Amino acid sequence: MATTLGLLKFPILAQKKNTPFIHSKMPLLSNSSKLDVCKKDSHSPRKLFTEIIQHLSSASLSPASLALPFFLDTKDALAVGGEFGILEGRSFALIHPIVMGGLLFYTLWAGYLGWQWRRVRTTQNEISELKRQVKPTPVTPEGTPVEAAPSPVELKIQQLTEERKELIKGSYRDRHFNAGSILLGFGVFEAIGGGVNTWFRTGKLFPGPHLFAGAGITVLWAAAAALVPAMQKGNETARNLHIALNAINVVLFLWQIPTGIDIVFKVFEFTKWP
Repeated sequence: MATTLGLLKFPILAQKKNTPFIHSKMPLLSNSSKLDVCKKDSHSPRKLFTEIIQHLSSASLSPASLALPFFLDTKDALAVGGEFGILEGRSFALIHPIVMGGLLFYTLWAGYLGWQWRRVRTTQNEISELKRQVKPTPVTPEGTPVEAAPSPVELKIQQLTEERKELIKGSYRDRHFNAGSILLGFGVFEAIGGGVNTWFRTGKLFPGPHLFAGAGITVLWAAAAALVPAMQKGNETARNLHIALNAINVVLFLWQIPTGIDIVFKVFEFTKWP
């Protein structure tokens, strides 16, 4: 469309005094030729267009002249109004669903790391509780301990101790903290970016389940992160609330999938590459 409109403007541009470089390169129709074209083909735009192309093809045009039509009416090649260029196109519109899909899996991964770190703490608590149940080792009248097979409680303590050593090697505390920080930063950025991209493409937002659920997810990310200082001080209520908020977050994230797919279909329907 942009190329066609640009070519139709060539004869006009060629006769403007303020564009001598085009005038020198463009073939000018003689007065008799102009009259013939106007009289014979005044009601046939297609013939007029063909006549112009024939005259253009007989001339030696510079690369700049050939590329000019692509810059005359660029709005016809853009998604909506052309004010934001490629930001309105399909490529930028698909960034949001791709990134958020990745963040969904990253959320599950961060949750796994957090659960493993919780196991490090809860396993130690369990070991401490079991140690209270261990009966004192019997001794002989001379004070020598009596050798006996380990009790079930002692075997359980040994098992949990080994498990905890392996969990500590995983450095789950630091890995969970880093994953949560990345999730918070990229998640909030892309949540806002999705709304901004919608405005670029359509000039407005669409209040609905996807928008409100996305806003809720962003708030839950911030609220869960705000509990970290209290969690580091050993506040068990803050830890449980942190887990609950993130569990709700995952449910909302999964609920976003159907509405997000519908929006992706609309992106392919109403936008063009790039």
